[in-house]
Order: sequence, then structure tokens, then C-alpha cells
Amino acid sequence: MNKKISNDWVKRSRKAVWHPYTQMKHHENFPMIALEKAKGCWLYDYDGHRYFDAISSWWVNLFGHSNTKINAALTKQLNTLEHAMLAGFTHRPVVELSERLARLTQNNLGHVFYGSDGASAVEIALKMSFHFWVNSGQKKKNEFVCLRNSYHGETLGALSVSDISLYKDVYGNLLNQVNVVDGPDSRHKNVEEKTVDYCLEKLEQILQLKNDRLAAVILEPLVQGAAGMVMYDAAYVNGARRLCDKYGVHLIADEIAVGFGRTGTMFACEQANVWPDFLVLSKGISGGYLPLSLVMTTEDIYQAFYSNDIAKGFLHSHTYTANPLACTAALTVLDIFESERILSANRILSLKIKKELQWVASDCRFADFRNLGMMFAFEVQGGNLGIHFPRKVFREAAKHELLLRPIGQTIYVVPPYTTSDEEIVHLSESLKKTLNKVLGSK
Repeated sequence: MNKKISNDWVKRSRKAVWHPYTQMKHHENFPMIALEKAKGCWLYDYDGHRYFDAISSWWVNLFGHSNTKINAALTKQLNTLEHAMLAGFTHRPVVELSERLARLTQNNLGHVFYGSDGASAVEIALKMSFHFWVNSGQKKKNEFVCLRNSYHGETLGALSVSDISLYKDVYGNLLNQVNVVDGPDSRHKNVEEKTVDYCLEKLEQILQLKNDRLAAVILEPLVQGAAGMVMYDAAYVNGARRLCDKYGVHLIADEIAVGFGRTGTMFACEQANVWPDFLVLSKGISGGYLPLSLVMTTEDIYQAFYSNDIAKGFLHSHTYTANPLACTAALTVLDIFESERILSANRILSLKIKKELQWVASDCRFADFRNLGMMFAFEVQGGNLGIHFPRKVFREAAKHELLLRPIGQTIYVVPPYTTSDEEIVHLSESLKKTLNKVLGSK
């Protein structure tokens, strides 16, 4: 009976739903999974199968599905104020969340502007940077710099400052031109072109040449996620901040994926001992419950918009901006970070996971096993794995009660912060079984 229910939902979904990041025709051969419920680190389908959520449902779920504390806070808020527009109104959750986030940056950043998803927050930051220069009488500063293989979202502005051809090329005629520079990559330790110093030299060259036309540099601090979990030293972020200051260009830190403890600190920029001009946050901020994104910026930037002239204001909006339920979820996430000392606990959890996955580093089929905080990744060796390799891994992993979604030949795991010792073992053993099946046993 349950199998029939599952198949029915899959069939109806294929007919009615256009799924994200998907060539729908591929689902003729790679059926999707119909989920019924979730609890803790586990997803459950209608057939009674479970799946350990090793990628935190696209990196958003920090404290487990159906978390009792977040559930309780949302239920209470639901009976108080579910939504109201933020233009002309305010409410307790958005004020408290904004104040607490500012304190987490030691009040270097504040004046929080809210969106919904990550891409919309990147759009906000890009527009704010450009508009700041317009308000400051420098209208020519309308170009941006991004790192090679960067990814910042799918909306046109965010896609313009991204550099992954699969997502971008078909829309080329709709996009603004961007200046692309090489970023460092810890996987290439002996390649000069991938070192911090070399890449900072290249960044300085473009800033020196075009600073009168550049509005901002945008980067993903420490980890370029969609590029294949490219990890790099915090010294690059520190150097980029210094160069942006030197040449009068903003620094936008896209911490959508790396914020809220993923790299080991609350914000990745903290490891570089700098703050950007714009800090972009989303994903884990609401614990995986509700869409929420935001941009934090400096007092100087805010003051450039503060005027009697309405045209100098930042006239940007989203219908569900700072939805009270989403803000309440985010406040509860911050409560959990504080009350359960999550950053300290994660340091221990990260070491346990790294130790359990050491078999990866000794297997000649894999290369560049790496981790930063609660992010782990490695490359599968071999150039003929085929375009369906990620789907094959996804499907085989599901047979071993594991949710994986590789990026090309990069296998990564970013599990919830509530992962237990037993679940770490399950993650490791299921990952090994999956890869042995897909690649062939050693």
C-alpha cells in the first residue's frame, strides 16, 4: 500500500512540479523519492525507508528536522503574528533578530535589510553597493569582481557575478559583464597560480586598473561551495579586505552557505579578522524551517541612503520581507547556539567525523580529503565517470539510508550539528558501501 502511495506522489510530482536544478527528463530513469516526514537527522519516505541527511537538505538544517525548540517557538508565534508587511510596520522578532545579529559582529555591521532566499540577498547587496556609489556621486562605479568558479545564485544579478558555465552560459545575453579573477585553492598546494599571494596580486591588478569603475568584490569566504567545496586560507579574505580599502571598492561576503558555524566560527569572515561592507546570510539562519535571507552593512553605507530625497532611499522590497515566523525561527537558532554552546561542541563533532572518515584519505580512488569546521569533501579520481555519476551516487546512497548529492566528482558531507556518534558511524559506513558499489570494490 505504501509503495503505491509513494509511486503516486512521484507520478503526480513529475506531472505537476518543475523541480529545481533538474533536467526533468532524467527522472524517467532516476526516480525521485517521495518524502512523508522527517525527524532529527533523518528523512522518511512513504515506503518506510529512512535517509541520513548528510547534506542538511542543501546545507540549511542545523539542528535536526522537526526540532522541538524551534517547533515550540513557531507555534507560539503563529498564535501571535504570522505575517505583516514591513513597510510602515515593525515587530518584535525582526527587531530582536537584527539587534542580536549586529551584536554578533561586535556592532561592526547592522542596519539589516531582509529578503527571502540567498539569491535575493545577493541582489540586495549588489544593488546597495552600486546605489551607494550613485548617491556618492560616482555613477561610473557599476562593475563587480568575482572569483573564478564562484556561485552566488540564479537570479540575473547574482548569476552575473557567478562563474559556473553550466548555470550561466545560456543566459549570457541577459547578464551584466563581470571581472573574474583566480582565487586560491588548497587542493593545489604546489601550484603558484592557486596560492594566496599570487591570487591577491591578480586581484590587486584589476583593482588598480579599474577601481574608478568597480563597485565591489564579491566572494564566498573560505569555501566556494558549488565550485566543488574549494577551500582556501583566510589570509586571502584578509588580503581582499585590505585591497578593497586601498582602492576604494566594497567587499561583499556571501556567507549564505558558510555562515552560522559551518566553517567553525559563527561567520567565516571572523577567521580572517575582518568584516565586509556587506554580509550576506541565508540557508542555516532559520535552521532549515522557513525562507529567510538578509544583508548587513555599515553605518557609513547606511548614511549614504539616509536623506530627504526619496530617490536616494533603497526602494527595494519583498512581500514576505522579515516574516515574523521566519525571524522567530532564526531567533531560536541563535538561542540554541548560545544555550548549547554549539560552536564549541562542533569542534569536537568535527574531529569525530574527520577521524571516522580517515579511510577516504588512504584510498587511492580518492584525492584531496579536506575539511573546514563542519564541512567535509574529497574528489573521486578518474576522468571517465560520466555525467550521471552524481545521480548514480544519489541513488545508490539512498539504498544505504544516506542522502548524498555530489557536485560533479566532488563528494561532500555537511551534516546537521545534532549528529550522534552512532550516526557518524552510519554516515561513514554507508558512504563507503555506496562508493564501493558505484566505483567497484577495491
